[in-house]
Amino acid sequence: MEYYLQKRWKLEERSLVYYGLRNKENLFKNTIKLSKKQSRIIGSLPKTLDEKECVILKKFIGKQVVLKKDLKKIPKSLKEAKFCKECVANDYMIPGLELNDFGLCPLCQTKELAETLKSVVPILNEIPKSKKSRFDVGLFYTGGKDSTYLLYYLSEVLQLRVLAMTWEIPFISSSAKASIENAKRKLANVEFITKKINDNDLRKIYNKLYSLNENTCACPSLAYILFYPDLVENKVPYFVVGNEPVQMLGLYYNQMAPKIAYRFSNYFLLNLLINIFRMLTLRPPFKKGQLHTLMTMKQLAYGDSFVKKISKYKNELVSNVVASIHEVKSILIPLKRSIRRSTWTGSIPRFVHIDLNDISGGIYDWQNVKEIIIDKCGWVAPEEKGKGLHTSCSIEKCKEYSQFQRFYHMRSKMIPFSALEIALASRNKNITREEAVYELERVLGFSLTEIPECKIMKDYLGAK
Repeated sequence: MEYYLQKRWKLEERSLVYYGLRNKENLFKNTIKLSKKQSRIIGSLPKTLDEKECVILKKFIGKQVVLKKDLKKIPKSLKEAKFCKECVANDYMIPGLELNDFGLCPLCQTKELAETLKSVVPILNEIPKSKKSRFDVGLFYTGGKDSTYLLYYLSEVLQLRVLAMTWEIPFISSSAKASIENAKRKLANVEFITKKINDNDLRKIYNKLYSLNENTCACPSLAYILFYPDLVENKVPYFVVGNEPVQMLGLYYNQMAPKIAYRFSNYFLLNLLINIFRMLTLRPPFKKGQLHTLMTMKQLAYGDSFVKKISKYKNELVSNVVASIHEVKSILIPLKRSIRRSTWTGSIPRFVHIDLNDISGGIYDWQNVKEIIIDKCGWVAPEEKGKGLHTSCSIEKCKEYSQFQRFYHMRSKMIPFSALEIALASRNKNITREEAVYELERVLGFSLTEIPECKIMKDYLGAK
């Protein structure tokens, strides 16, 4: 009998690697080490196995090594996909997605286990007013749904003085542009600043990033680089990013952040030891959120730390962005100067997260949020009806398309961000199942053929 390597398993050197999301009992058990004999035989599949080879591969037969009739079918469209009974996770947008006997996906199987995983930076829903700065908080503002809601909450609900920082990308959507201009007219407590990297430098960065990721998505990393000196110079005590809950949780399911990362800021002893070391080196102790700031900025300025390099938790996207940024080293000079200055003075802006579920009464309802920011901020919805996920960029579909392509064809272990986020949003009732399916079918970029929006990105990369 002829045996095959089961779909979504791939032989990589002397390991079998699974490209997918496995059921609860095997969640994240995606790598199996092999002996030389095992890897040699598996590398020769498909073939008829003799008795000796069957003995060597005994524990894999019927699971990773199967007969042709037992090979799984990988859907080529949403119409062919198997959907989770509870959310919109399916084995087309996440090929290799497993469903248990009750028809539930791993996201729904582990809902209770992951419900405390809210943020990898400290959560602070009430920010105090500053006596040492003319700003109370900085916000990286894109004009999208989430950052506009945060801008409204900080400036109108909490009545804070906000520094709204916008990195002007060449792909900003017309609706986001209009939203930013309307917010400038409506929100009196906000000071808006905008920066843009010159096109020649940006194309160098984007071309390198495109060669690594097959897209040019560098948000918000380049914004951090551009604006960190402003945060330090203005002594802004806190800064936030417009990440909604499902984006934060998606990092866990993509194996980019272990559970400890969501609890790190609450480990008293560990933080005490870090601060004792700082005091011994004549530097001020960290306040909550400052270490997260320095770790973020130093990674952008100098690359991955030794600890991160040896860790099994990799953020492929950030690592590739960092490599691309270093194509134009001159833009890192102000960042490095501000890192050194803030490290020694202790005047480090504190990186914090505002839990959008908490401030929205328990559930961050996308439709309700849109109605609030349209009324209070003059927010303009994207032209595409039903779009709720990532609303500020005209080439967001390109990121979804390229991430999907790379994962579908097993060129990357990174599950498409939007696939996890739309599934989690439907699971957590941020949107209805019907709304999520509509966005999947008509708005998001999960396609096996190149989407029209890719031309916008490629035209910019190739422009003289």
